[in-house]
Amino acid sequence: MEVSMVMVVVLVAAVTILLMAISAVTIVPQSQNYVVERFGKYRRTLEAGLNFVNPIFDRVSKKLDILERQLPEQPHDVITKDNVTIAITNTIFFKIVDASKATYRIHDLEGAINNAVTGTVRSIIGSMEFDEVQSQRTTINQRILEHLIETCVDWGVDITRTEILDVDVDVETKRAMQQQLNAERERRAAVMEAKGAKESAELKADAELYTAQKDAEAKKLLADADAYATKTVAEAINNQGGAAIEFEIKKRQVEAMSGLALSGNTKLLLLPNDVVGSLTSLASSLTK
Repeated sequence: MEVSMVMVVVLVAAVTILLMAISAVTIVPQSQNYVVERFGKYRRTLEAGLNFVNPIFDRVSKKLDILERQLPEQPHDVITKDNVTIAITNTIFFKIVDASKATYRIHDLEGAINNAVTGTVRSIIGSMEFDEVQSQRTTINQRILEHLIETCVDWGVDITRTEILDVDVDVETKRAMQQQLNAERERRAAVMEAKGAKESAELKADAELYTAQKDAEAKKLLADADAYATKTVAEAINNQGGAAIEFEIKKRQVEAMSGLALSGNTKLLLLPNDVVGSLTSLASSLTK
């Protein structure tokens, strides 16, 4: 009987030790951290892999995901520096880097981050004009990221990325923006039309200048030719005297009569005797 009782006690002790050993082994997934407490006080953080805890005094109080995650998209009503009311919709990516801080320093982690985002967005956008908000999204994202990293470091959270998804305005502001856009388009069209007219006028002026230059060159050539002819006649007059003068006069008479004869309105041409004599003398002079 005594032997049987001893065997039972040993068996119970062995089973108890086995169960305690099994419960002391804790396997933590790669994507999580476990927070361990002893008598209600933080003891340590269990990271991914095989861990051992005291099953009598220690317990796992919280299991936290440490993967990067995204906060739900949420619009934030903001008034810009030039008194334009807009709704900024952005998204925040974060991950827990210190499980103990995320557990004991903040109660509602995602709610706290959302509130921090709202305050930061209003602070940054409120110091800028609406046009700057539209054109400087990269700068705004960087400033929001820097502010949130500084705020959330005490909560054991690392803000990895921020993105502004949409900037929405009220109906009146949209209407005013559309009017401004239409006015800008009309202004650009007017400027382009004016530039076109200016270029056209410049090209026309250049063409007229070119034509005038060519006309001047042609007149100069004609003038040079007349000067040369006059010089030649003057030399002939100096060398031959009256005969050269008479020849030139008769030549001009013949040219004038030829032009008159070629006129389309000429039906009958009567020549005086002295003109006929001049033609005869000129012909004789040319045949000599």
